[in-house]
Amino acid sequence: MVLNAALVGIPFGIIGARLLHVIDNWHLYRNNLSSIIGGSGLAIYGAVLGAALGIWIYSRFRKISFGHFADVLAPGIILAQAVGRVGCTLNGCCYGLETHVPWAIIYTNPATLGPMGVPVHPTQIYEIIYNLIVFGVLLLLRKRFRPDGSLFLIYLTLYSIWRFGIDFIREGTPFLFGLHEAQIISIITLIITVTLLAWRTRWVKKGEGGETDGEPAA
Repeated sequence: MVLNAALVGIPFGIIGARLLHVIDNWHLYRNNLSSIIGGSGLAIYGAVLGAALGIWIYSRFRKISFGHFADVLAPGIILAQAVGRVGCTLNGCCYGLETHVPWAIIYTNPATLGPMGVPVHPTQIYEIIYNLIVFGVLLLLRKRFRPDGSLFLIYLTLYSIWRFGIDFIREGTPFLFGLHEAQIISIITLIITVTLLAWRTRWVKKGEGGETDGEPAA
């Protein structure tokens, strides 16, 4: 079932990632529309939300619980994001603003996507550390909340809080109100997830039964 869902979720994730990247950098693509089709730029938010949409559609056709499925995948998603940021660190993309902290990164390879010879915040490494912490937290919180889908909402909330904050020291293009596109998406995501968590989610003690999508929990 996971493999079948991946056949739907991965293409949706790639399309979503590319779409948000193009929207964020429309000034680069509006005069060269043919370059829109490609993989030279992807946005992680688009990948997550696009894949979630694809898997939701799959779950409707298969008549399975999207919330349960999303909870199963949530720890793996944030772990994959940590691994992905290793590539960002090596390539030089997604770098931070100029800084003189002792742990700043200076890119010297002519092929780098980062600014050569300029010390910058290693925002990619910051995110690797944060994502690994969230991965551990999600593992600890598995099966501790009801209804199904709560763990996925917690994942989205924790990542959105991080992304909104880290983008203040990360290089990017102002999108709206002086904020980056990812920060605007973070605000919208937080409004939705926090509202749903406050309205529906409850803590389940060890050994306590719960309701999952209207059916008694095992």
